[in-house]
Amino acid sequence: MKKQYRALYAASARTAALVEVPELLFLVIDGQIEEGSTPGTSAAFQLAVETLYGAAYTLKFMSKLRKAKAIDYPVMPLEAIWWVEDGKFELSKPDRWRWRAMILQPGHITAEMLAEATAKLRTKKPALALDALRLVKDQEGLCVQMLHVGSYATEPVTVARMAAFAAEQGLRERHELDHRDGQRLVHDHHEIYLSDPGRTAAGKLKTILRRPVIRAGTA
Repeated sequence: MKKQYRALYAASARTAALVEVPELLFLVIDGQIEEGSTPGTSAAFQLAVETLYGAAYTLKFMSKLRKAKAIDYPVMPLEAIWWVEDGKFELSKPDRWRWRAMILQPGHITAEMLAEATAKLRTKKPALALDALRLVKDQEGLCVQMLHVGSYATEPVTVARMAAFAAEQGLRERHELDHRDGQRLVHDHHEIYLSDPGRTAAGKLKTILRRPVIRAGTA
């Protein structure tokens, strides 16, 4: 998958780029930042991350070790889409954010496999948010993306560069509401985490930022 989707999971910190994101399969958990919290201090988000990784590795080894049509693959980076239900998304106000934490899955992963993986995990780690796990197909389409190097707090600088690049290309950020899984979801801010914040200095964190765009003047 790292080779197949290289353009989506490798980006430059020097300049933004346009990418076309096809329909992809993700293991996801949805939630909301608790009042007064941030993504780094949110207990719900941290539990979701632990649950996603537990399920992702369980699925990987189930696929690798099955007797028929065994397939091995890498566990892909953690990603999150952040948005607000009403009003403007602001990077400076994280306690209003809703989120979808997710990890890309290969196309052969099924709901039946997820159910089996969840049952295995339940016997080992019953405290995980296993009932919240789902497989979801998503297609972002045309996007601007760029590698941000540094703390999450300094992302607005990179986002501004992405917006300027989009404008130069005759594009604008897409903020319309999508109806997905019965929810109102705004693809406002997509982060792909290439660094472990627990092991990497804030100034050296690497995060791919992605924002959907459309042609300027398009409704």
